[in-house]
Amino acid sequence: MKASDLPLLFSVSRPTIHADGGRAVVAASRPDLDSDSYAGQLWSVPLDGGAARRITRGKNDSRPRFSPDGRLLAFVRNGDGAGQLYLIPADGGEPVQLTDTELGVGSYRWSPDSRQIAFTTRVPEVGRYGSITGLGSDAEPPRHITTFRYQANGLGYTVDRRSHIFLIAVPDVDAEPHYALAPSAENPSPESLPTVPNARQLTSGDFDHDSLAFAPDGATLAFVSARHPSRDLDLRTDIFTLALMTDDAEPQAATAGERNFDVQSMTWAADGALYFVGTDLGDTALDFLGKGGQLYVIAAPGEEPRLLTDPATIDLLQEEDEPTIAADDVIVQNRRHGRVELLRISRDGTLTALATGDVEIGSHDACGETVVVGFTSGGTTGELGIIENGGVRALTDFSAPLRASGLIEPIELTIQGRDGYPVHGWVLTPAGDGPHPVLLNIHGGPFAQYSMSLFDEAQVYADAGYAVVMCNPRGAAGYGEAHARAIRRKLGTVDLDDVIDFLDGALAHDPSLDASRVGIMGGSYGGYLTAWAIAHDHRFAGAIVERGFLDPEGFIGTSDIGSFFSDEYAGTDPALITSQSPQAVVDQVTTPTLVIHSANDLRCPLGQGERYYAALKRNGVHTELLVFPGENHELSRTGRPRHRLQRFEAILAWWGTYLPVGASAASRGVDS
Repeated sequence: MKASDLPLLFSVSRPTIHADGGRAVVAASRPDLDSDSYAGQLWSVPLDGGAARRITRGKNDSRPRFSPDGRLLAFVRNGDGAGQLYLIPADGGEPVQLTDTELGVGSYRWSPDSRQIAFTTRVPEVGRYGSITGLGSDAEPPRHITTFRYQANGLGYTVDRRSHIFLIAVPDVDAEPHYALAPSAENPSPESLPTVPNARQLTSGDFDHDSLAFAPDGATLAFVSARHPSRDLDLRTDIFTLALMTDDAEPQAATAGERNFDVQSMTWAADGALYFVGTDLGDTALDFLGKGGQLYVIAAPGEEPRLLTDPATIDLLQEEDEPTIAADDVIVQNRRHGRVELLRISRDGTLTALATGDVEIGSHDACGETVVVGFTSGGTTGELGIIENGGVRALTDFSAPLRASGLIEPIELTIQGRDGYPVHGWVLTPAGDGPHPVLLNIHGGPFAQYSMSLFDEAQVYADAGYAVVMCNPRGAAGYGEAHARAIRRKLGTVDLDDVIDFLDGALAHDPSLDASRVGIMGGSYGGYLTAWAIAHDHRFAGAIVERGFLDPEGFIGTSDIGSFFSDEYAGTDPALITSQSPQAVVDQVTTPTLVIHSANDLRCPLGQGERYYAALKRNGVHTELLVFPGENHELSRTGRPRHRLQRFEAILAWWGTYLPVGASAASRGVDS
């Protein structure tokens, strides 16, 4: 894969199965360099193996959901503005717009009787975010901030546009459309008729709301919010319920006990029990570090949650899905050893693996015994599949052109580290005998994982002639809670040992890798560990520090997660913080270093990279700073397509200077 193959990187949404069980609909999207945006439409996929068919033609259609009765299909259409809800008949037709919110639709759910849809949208304060024509952002009143947390990466300020819940009646999509009134002598300026139904606002106040779920009878709506007095000081979120039959009903806490949970997603069972995936935050309501999501069940709202999974080994990942009810059980996704498997869990906690193997399941839906998934693997960045015989059978092949462009298969390795700890990862080796220059890649998080799935960055570097080495050191996800929490307030210790030991093990395993020509790179936490490594190990020909967590002390008060992240990972004692800070040891760096950052990064703010770059510059280290305008922390994954291409070009140009392909150690005067 080359950098210019970015438009071949398809991703798929959560699928939705029609009530008759015969087909599923999924959104497939990709970066488009010509429009410098993301393009995607909905596809109908027969579950008997027939050909997938594109059924919408919007610029960016996503998040499809069939109504429970199977008559309608809802989805979000995002052209060049805020994404709005649309409806089409399940058998096809012209989309009917359902919402016209100022800032776009967030999550949404159908009512069980298919007659209503609940959705969330951010409601701007009057006068902000274009709510008054002609009043630009530079002319808005000042923001009066009284909280620790008031921004979010990729969004900006949140305190003046809270996410609230609305309920809307589903219109008759077969009715004749409204027509604009023509002026007349008697009515020269007729009022415009509403183009969408009126939506009823269900929540208010200085709270955000998300993760919606209707009770089986449709009379109650559950949602997730933080409404407790100390919400600015901790990470607790709770499930609340709201009766829909009265206009003035107040939310009632369904998880109102003394235990502190961070609830990620939830759903109702047919008997009224509530299942949710969440993290137990301990007594402080801040102890999130290295804790994977677990499945809990509440027999009825207000009762004590009961844990159904083992926190020591289970790491539930519900990025796009609520847990799915299947008869008396629940279907969830579990992150494990560089894969994401699908589990079925009974009310008594019995676990059954529905799908394992070399896949990462990112989303799913079920209808009866039929389960479909959105997944990635070594040969695809996103497909729709169906669960059969404990595995996944692909129903689409959006990545066929990408495979045709040329992919390199990763080799999976486990290396015994210096203390005997096993370090798991992968190596991609370019074509040819070598010796190949080597790039040590370090992932972000740190509670994340490299996997066996197709990784565009590794493929681009390998295609350019570099062997790519990447692993999941202690601190990563997918290997149990003890593995993930091993670096708590010990950053740059066993995690650095693990990545260096894996590098050395990979070099010893494959003689085509040139141990005398090695570069190092990483983003976010990977930027942290890259900066930490080059202050302590001077073997590297060059380094790339991207969107790095580089100054724990300066992180507080500037990052959107600065009020808690640094305290949990690096501690609060000044001496302890300094002992883990790349900024504190930047004077030990001699490695040529490219610093990459995004101007709108609120996770690891631009100042983290600028201070690090300035210190390197003052110390005489060859360094360059590359800043992407308009981008946030997610540049490499969801940034503007042309910026993503330009980023790849800059990275390859840097390595072409400091780690050129084809330059032998002898020709560069390096001892082998």
